[in-house]
Amino acid sequence: MFQSLPLAPPDSILGLTDVFNKDPRTEKINLTVGVYKDETGQTPILQSVKMAESKLLSQEKSKGYLGIEGHPEYLKLVSELALNGAVELDRVSAAQTPGGTGALRVGAEMIGTHFPGSRIWVSNPTWANHNSIFAASKLQVETYPYLSSDKTSLGFSEMIDHLTQHGRAGDFVCLHACCHNPTGIDPTPENWSTIAKLLNEKRMIPFIDYAYQGFGDGIVEDGLGTRTLLQHNSEAVLCSSYSKNFGLYSERVGAVMVVNKSADGKEATLSQLKQTVRSNYSNPPRHGAATVAVILGDAELRKAWEVEVDAMRSRIATMRQQFVEGMKAVKSIRDFSFLLTQKGMFSYTGLTPLQADWLKKERAIYLVGTGRINVAGISPSNLPRLCQSIADCLVATAN
Repeated sequence: MFQSLPLAPPDSILGLTDVFNKDPRTEKINLTVGVYKDETGQTPILQSVKMAESKLLSQEKSKGYLGIEGHPEYLKLVSELALNGAVELDRVSAAQTPGGTGALRVGAEMIGTHFPGSRIWVSNPTWANHNSIFAASKLQVETYPYLSSDKTSLGFSEMIDHLTQHGRAGDFVCLHACCHNPTGIDPTPENWSTIAKLLNEKRMIPFIDYAYQGFGDGIVEDGLGTRTLLQHNSEAVLCSSYSKNFGLYSERVGAVMVVNKSADGKEATLSQLKQTVRSNYSNPPRHGAATVAVILGDAELRKAWEVEVDAMRSRIATMRQQFVEGMKAVKSIRDFSFLLTQKGMFSYTGLTPLQADWLKKERAIYLVGTGRINVAGISPSNLPRLCQSIADCLVATAN
């Protein structure tokens, strides 16, 4: 029977990494997958994580199952971290999930099960997996415009006009809390206020993807959009990830938080989140959540972690600045200064699929066909070659 299955297309990002890994060229550069890397090209284990794990090893007494909703202390602490006082926690139903991806799926599947026919709006472009996750959860996926015509800035009026004309009560709107993936282009504080008020007026519900807290402007600063949305909207779904800001990629640590209109709805909503989890992966893993709980619950470890997040954010911002300067130094025919307003690990370069293919074939430089690059994949050692190759590519493909 299985021999009749068709071959599924490779993932647009992870598939490129497979090709990269098989590329024998020693000078190859990978700017595809959204994983933080240090100047040596490694994804480091944070020292705060090492210290927390050491503490766990000495104190942990059981490897028994967690409850369906997950690690209680972890859920309390990450809810405080993500929401930062925006709503009372007695209105929040939270469940630990396998990463931010798991949070998106649990939240979306609960909606699809109990509110069949629901529509969810995603930005164009958005993280490639959003569409697959929401469609698999039986939601009707619609798109709203996000970029300006030159694809280097936010097309805010187009976004608002589209949602105003086509959105309807009961729709969900997927918004990136900060460090928009794949563009790195975020709304301004004024933009967030307009979005929040529009959703309230049309009775649309924010569905917030919060994957990069701390990588934009700061751990607290990156919550501005979320706080503004919750100031004007009594209900929301928030999906958080701790892969990036704790460096816990392989531990798959995330959480889905549903903000209810009042505390009266918390128990019923949590029961449905648990029902969704139970029929999926039954209950979440312990180690990553316990590690985060130890860090956030210890003043000294938390301070050490905040310093490490600041350092990661600073390195990314520095490489973005040096890339722009590097492109000027090689006399690029295109000005890349617009990248300086983008935030987080990703930047939309404006390079075309043709140019991305040229860079892969001619220079062993891998980026997503949309022109998205992972800025954290740039290092002082590969920057000169990257800049010269892109400059050459722009000339070679000019016609």
